[in-house]
Amino acid sequence: MNQRGTGLRERGITGLETSIVLIAFVVVASVFAFTVLSAGVFSSEAAKQTIFSGLKETRARLRQNGSVFAFSAQAGTTQSVYKIVFIVSNSLAGEPIDLTPPYTADGTGLDPDFDALADPATILSYADEDQRLGDVPWSVNFIGNNNNDLLLEDGEKAEVTVWLMDRDNAVAETAPSAVQFMDTSTANGGGIGGVEATGTLIGKSTRFVIELTPQAGAALSIQRSIPPGLRAVMNLN
Repeated sequence: MNQRGTGLRERGITGLETSIVLIAFVVVASVFAFTVLSAGVFSSEAAKQTIFSGLKETRARLRQNGSVFAFSAQAGTTQSVYKIVFIVSNSLAGEPIDLTPPYTADGTGLDPDFDALADPATILSYADEDQRLGDVPWSVNFIGNNNNDLLLEDGEKAEVTVWLMDRDNAVAETAPSAVQFMDTSTANGGGIGGVEATGTLIGKSTRFVIELTPQAGAALSIQRSIPPGLRAVMNLN
């Protein structure tokens, strides 16, 4: 009798241990499954965000419209290009692009005029064979149909002026010293970041590239050459 009782107790203990192992296996499997599912959901969400971000970058693209114009005047007695003007639009009916400019121009005193209240999100750079200007002054004028804000939206066009030298509006454009080198201060008017006294005047046959880099989207690159002979206004197309 005692032997049979001992056998029953041993079978009961073996069944309990098996149940514990089975429960532990189920718990571990559940945790593993939850981890795999969570990782899959996270990966899917990350992939979705990456795709949407890529689409937004692709849709936020600038396009140059029409001609590029260069304007020249005398710096001292040397004719030099002092500003470049072109028109941009938003391609692919894409995301609005912030074109808040760091400068304005009013045709009085020295242009351009630094806007201390502006918070520009777009950077313009200029480079030629002799120099690179990483953050040149620029101003903008929306033309045609627009909603009077500084976001370039579908169907809108903006005229961008890149200022490479200061224009002294107190002097006739055809007179000597109509344009001046930029210095390192906006306190006395004019801009900073353009051609300084230690730089090289932009003369005939100069090949250059302008890059307009918005906060989101690809940069717009414009490459042109100044004609062999300088005139007050030159169509570079």
